[in-house]
Amino acid sequence: MLYIALLHYPVYNKDGEVVTTAIVNMDIHDIARCSKTYDVKCFYIVNPISAQRDLAKNIISHWRDGYGANFNPPRKEALKLVRLKENLEEVLMEIEGQTGSVPKTIVTGANLKDRLLSFTELKKILKNGDLPYLLIFGTGSGIAEELVNKADFRLEPIIGVKKYNNHLAVRSAAAIILDRIMGN
Repeated sequence: MLYIALLHYPVYNKDGEVVTTAIVNMDIHDIARCSKTYDVKCFYIVNPISAQRDLAKNIISHWRDGYGANFNPPRKEALKLVRLKENLEEVLMEIEGQTGSVPKTIVTGANLKDRLLSFTELKKILKNGDLPYLLIFGTGSGIAEELVNKADFRLEPIIGVKKYNNHLAVRSAAAIILDRIMGN
């Protein structure tokens, strides 16, 4: 069973400093819709700043309970998967409480190296296993090394057809990865 988290701290900025990034409206919508499409159990947005979580809560509420719920019922269903948390420890504790098992953590990133789990290997693990797995996507310029080093697995990066000195938007990376590990 697969859970995903969008991590806003601890992540790097373009200068290599550990920062907290802002929640982006389109990440909420697009990753929630991908999560629903690929049968993700829950999509966690992790940000330690209460004002950021409050903003996200208002956006989500509009589409789950407000005018948007009637205007776009499929989006309402997708946004039911979203949970807001202050830190990753809260996510891990909630999943353990729901499943009875501490989830195995899998970090993603454009610059990950060494001891990489392939998309094919992860797909097999998810298909054949009954443990919970938490796939963690970083914002900014990637997940801080301290967290990468604590993860159970590092997922191989997405490699395009041309060398391009940039990384994908996290919502694009999430869509590609979910299709590769959960798609038919």
